[in-house]
Amino acid sequence: MPTRLAPDETPAGHLSEAGLQGILGYQLAQARLTTQAVFQDTIGEPHALRPVEFTILALVNHNPDVTARQLARALAVTPPNLTTWLERLEQRGLVARVRSETDRRSQHVRATPAGARLARDAARQVIAAEAAALDALSAAERALLLELLHKVAARRPR
Repeated sequence: MPTRLAPDETPAGHLSEAGLQGILGYQLAQARLTTQAVFQDTIGEPHALRPVEFTILALVNHNPDVTARQLARALAVTPPNLTTWLERLEQRGLVARVRSETDRRSQHVRATPAGARLARDAARQVIAAEAAALDALSAAERALLLELLHKVAARRPR
């Protein structure tokens, strides 16, 4: 069972975070430390995937025939960076790039059967691991947190 913290105390170092508690960016950064550790233990090390690679794989799996341009925009990354990550996933046999039949200049990205299986299994594993790591939150609180974070993300400049 995690140690009880004072309401304004950092989890590590036991420093007062008064003045930072109302800053969303600070709280997100602190929360990310927890979720990053869960990701690394659940997906990163066992499946040798970086967070961005898992995200790409999951997006490709749920959006068959997505283009690299769409992925780059969705992730707010440059096309050259996306190309590098796609090449890594393609070399591992997790995604395939296929030339568009209607526009020969365009390529679509698809999850391979192995990639689709990994995306599904890894998502289930990390959701369960996050629920265990965030056991101080009820299922309803976790759902609300996800909904609120999604609303914040939806405000991202396009």
